[in-house]
Amino acid sequence: MSLDDEDETNAEGPTERPNLLSGAISVAAILLFVGTGSSVLSKTLQHYFQGGEPADRTLVIALLLNVALILIGWRRHAALSQEVRIRTVAEERAQALAARDPLTGFLNRRSIAEEGAAMFVRATRRRKAMAMLMLDLDHFKTINDMHGHAVGDALLRAVAAEIAAVMPPIALTARLGGDEFSCGFLFDPAEPSFVERIAEKLVNRMAQPFEAEGLRLHISCSLGVARSDFDCASIDALMRSADIAMYAAKKSGRNRYAWFDHSMERELQVRNELESGLRTAIPRGEIVPYFEQQVDLSTGRLHGFEVLARWEHPIRGLISPELFIPIAEETGMIADLSLSIMRQSFLAARDWDSSLSISINISPWQLRDAWLAQKIIKVLTETGFPANRLEIEITESSLFDNLALAQSIVGSLKNQGVRLALDDFGTGYSSLAHLRALPFDRIKIDKSFVMSLNDNADSAAIVNAIVGLGESLNLPITAEGVETVEIEERLRALGCAKSQGWLYGRPLSVTNVRRLLAERRLLQQQHQQVPADQEAPAPAPTPQIATSQRQAG
Repeated sequence: MSLDDEDETNAEGPTERPNLLSGAISVAAILLFVGTGSSVLSKTLQHYFQGGEPADRTLVIALLLNVALILIGWRRHAALSQEVRIRTVAEERAQALAARDPLTGFLNRRSIAEEGAAMFVRATRRRKAMAMLMLDLDHFKTINDMHGHAVGDALLRAVAAEIAAVMPPIALTARLGGDEFSCGFLFDPAEPSFVERIAEKLVNRMAQPFEAEGLRLHISCSLGVARSDFDCASIDALMRSADIAMYAAKKSGRNRYAWFDHSMERELQVRNELESGLRTAIPRGEIVPYFEQQVDLSTGRLHGFEVLARWEHPIRGLISPELFIPIAEETGMIADLSLSIMRQSFLAARDWDSSLSISINISPWQLRDAWLAQKIIKVLTETGFPANRLEIEITESSLFDNLALAQSIVGSLKNQGVRLALDDFGTGYSSLAHLRALPFDRIKIDKSFVMSLNDNADSAAIVNAIVGLGESLNLPITAEGVETVEIEERLRALGCAKSQGWLYGRPLSVTNVRRLLAERRLLQQQHQQVPADQEAPAPAPTPQIATSQRQAG
């Protein structure tokens, strides 16, 4: 017998023993009453009506005691019955609370697993398939933060009501926690369209406005769908598959549903391996800076470098930032990664020619940190790198969350002499407003426009407009993604100030950039040996046609 069984036995024992004892006393009192009552009552009646002798006083007292015992036993029985009823109601309520989500009335995580296992077995026995849907609300946290938990709870109840309305008659609905829901039901394996119709209804309904606490709220959902007859051995495997599909739907842009397939699982496994490796790679110094040349278009001279992050994996070799930067942002590791790249870059660039600057991208996630400016200034101070040779690049999208905080961070950096560039200009929604709100020193044209400059009239018009805007605002323009001499000549003719891209060479490691600068006599100790009337040689452009990788700092 388990400890739980013993606890239940011990808990019930004290109640059962009084029940038996009071019952035995009541039965004994009734038997005694039957045995003595007829004799006492008959003699008492004869005494009063026929003048016979009175009943024995002992028997009368015994009879009265019997009556008292019967009354006591009845009251005790009534009290115990009420106690049992109260206890039964409490146990039923406790079981309901243990099995149900108190906010929505849906099953909780443990219950959906238990009842889902039973449905999983029924599906096999009836030659049906079980569909499992995992639903996660998009941007629910924003609503919760803006309007409070009372509004958030009201919204969750409204969402639960809509989910219940869409589900087929016999279905399991559960709230797994937060804003994540799960639903399971049986369907004909030959008719997956039945499941798709339900998934589409859910996605469409979640995209409609909800009324909660007098507010009109807009959300959407990401939905993952899995079926039991596709290599799912258990309810746990089915729920995990649906969860992976839900993650894929969210990654694909949200407000949609996705069926599970095994490629998603492999992709998730690779991602988890990268995340695990990244946690040790940052402190080990495996994430290192690479430097992409920035050239002055009017003179052809090297002006500086943009710092890009590369992962020098001991087994997999060089890993592109496209793979690990999003993971670093999602997991919160981007702050440590960025500061590590800064420190390495500042140390490497301390003895470069003073005319050379370095540009470093700041992630939108970092601009949520009120102490970001102080952290950057601390690294500058510790490495001894001049603040006026640093240019921080931020994208328009990073300004949407909290423009006031971004202004505070930028203001602190500008006070130290750090310059500011607006990266990927032209891809945001309110570029002119941002140019007015923050003291930018430079505008960078997104490479998507530059690379198609000679092939797409719209791109040419956008680049021309941006260059004109820069001239009117007295802001120099840098073009990213320059890969051909023809594009370079076109940008020079338009009046663009600087350019960068693979036309000037691929991004260089710390060792290779030092070799390049040594050849061009752009290291400080070499620069001192150059006569004052002699200029360092200009770089010779080496055209390279290639597809540019995403730049990440």
